[in-house]
Amino acid sequence: MLPSLSLPPLTRAALALYSEASGDHNPIHVDVDFARAAGMPDVLAHGMLPMAWLGRLLTQWAPQRDLREFGVRFSAMTFVGERITCTGRVIDKQKRDGERVVKIEVKTTNEAGELKVVGDAWIALP
Repeated sequence: MLPSLSLPPLTRAALALYSEASGDHNPIHVDVDFARAAGMPDVLAHGMLPMAWLGRLLTQWAPQRDLREFGVRFSAMTFVGERITCTGRVIDKQKRDGERVVKIEVKTTNEAGELKVVGDAWIALP
């Protein structure tokens, strides 16, 4: 089991900063009136933001240079105010392309335990 990464509640300010950093200025991420008109209860996180948090989880466990593959599937939207926890666990060990690697299952959940993002990564071992 990797050490979990617990994040503070998602804020509008964090989404605005991520919009600028990513270049994704879709108003559904920053404009509550737009989000509500689209049928959402509030603005929602960019899909790549929870993936970035999972990347942070992985690189706190292993150096970025050892990351060989990383992919995710989005299960549910992440909304302002949710407290997200990122977790990971080793699910496989192999030798690939001459190096020892482990497969890590990763996921994000909110404080209610709702699955938001799930994926996996291959990381080389020293």
